[in-house]
Order: sequence, then structure tokens, then C-alpha cells
Amino acid sequence: MRERHRGGGLTQPGPSGSASRTVVTRILGLDPGLRITGFGLIDVLGSQLRYVASGCIKTRDGELPGRLKTLLDGVREVIATYSPDTVAVEKVFVNVNPQSTLLLGQARGAVICGAVSCDLPVAEYTALQVKQSVVGHGKAAKEQVQHMVQRLLALDASPSPDAADALACAICHAHGSQGLGAIAGIGTRRRGGRIQAL
Repeated sequence: MRERHRGGGLTQPGPSGSASRTVVTRILGLDPGLRITGFGLIDVLGSQLRYVASGCIKTRDGELPGRLKTLLDGVREVIATYSPDTVAVEKVFVNVNPQSTLLLGQARGAVICGAVSCDLPVAEYTALQVKQSVVGHGKAAKEQVQHMVQRLLALDASPSPDAADALACAICHAHGSQGLGAIAGIGTRRRGGRIQAL
């Protein structure tokens, strides 16, 4: 977490009367996928969440190594553009098709490598944790997640499903770090620099 001034940030007097900087944390949420990886960035100022940007990293059909490189380079480009402080990534769920699960896992690995290669901490959350944090229950439909993301970030329009999932992951991390959901602090452990749910 770094101290920085962003548009709309407030400077408040410190205990000695001198001005103290407002601490703003920028979170990058990532929803990994081999074809489309959603990304979303929010700023956290106290209990306030502010939308920064969102979008998708898309890969073309072709050999797997090239597609994974596109994802890794795309994540690094987003990080270079928006300078987040931390990254939140959705965990892989087990698919009925083992091959699809394996491909998704490799895409997720490329996305995480893109983040850690920029020396950013990475937190991981299950889809259940993300939905509980944003919607209030773990079986929420994608449309419900989109709607709640739009409301929580005061967006004019609903984001695309992939971007909404990424923003939801960022919001989940923000809630956990503030102790609102106690997601990142309870039932987790650090392993190799990443936060993992037990």
C-alpha cells in the first residue's frame, strides 16, 4: 500500500496540526479465462470504493503458449497503465470437463505470473467468497453480480460479465482488507507470498 494523491482525495490535518496524506489503495481484480480475462480496478479510501477502469484481455485462437503470453503481457500492461497496489484473483473451479479445467488453470497461472512479475501481492478468492461479499449469498447469478457491482461503484451502466466479475473480486478484497467480511484475515494462510483460503 502506498500513499498517494488522486483526484478527489482529501488531505486532513494530523495530530500535530500538520497535513497528513490520504491513503488510497488501488486494487486490480482479475477474472481469468483463456479466451477472455476480465480486469477491473477500484480505489479504496477508507470505507469508500471508487471505480477506476475495467475491461477485458482477449486472446486469439492459436497455440496455447502464445495465448498464455498474451494474457501475461496483457496483465503487465494493465499494471503499467494503472499502477495498482495489490491484485485479487478468482480461484479456479472444477469443471465437468477436465480439459477445460486444465486450460483455465494454465490461464490463471499466466495471469498470476503477470502480477507477481511486477512485484505485486496477490490474494485469491473463490467464486463463493466473491459472491457472498458483493451480493450477500454464494449462489448469485452473473446478472445479480453485474447489478450489485454497478450499484456499489455508482456506474452509469452495467459492466460486461467478465469485467463485472473482476470488479467484484476487487470489491471482495476491499471488504476483506477493511474487516467488513473478514475474508482475507480469517481462514486464510500465506504460502509463497500469496493469500490462500484454508
